[in-house]
Amino acid sequence: MRIVNMIAILLLIIGGINWGLVGLMGLDLVAVIFGAGTLLANLVYILVGVSAVYSIYLLRGYFKP
Repeated sequence: MRIVNMIAILLLIIGGINWGLVGLMGLDLVAVIFGAGTLLANLVYILVGVSAVYSIYLLRGYFKP
């Protein structure tokens, strides 16, 4: 399970950096690397989204009473 957690966190970092670049410079690094609208770029976006949802599961331990 630790490997899945680390992959999820890594993908969130990649997604966060990508959105930071989009906001600051209008540069979508994923689209630059894999091509805009390609299957690989869409797969990266989907994996980042799934990682974000999975991170809700990871946070459950931090909010226990």
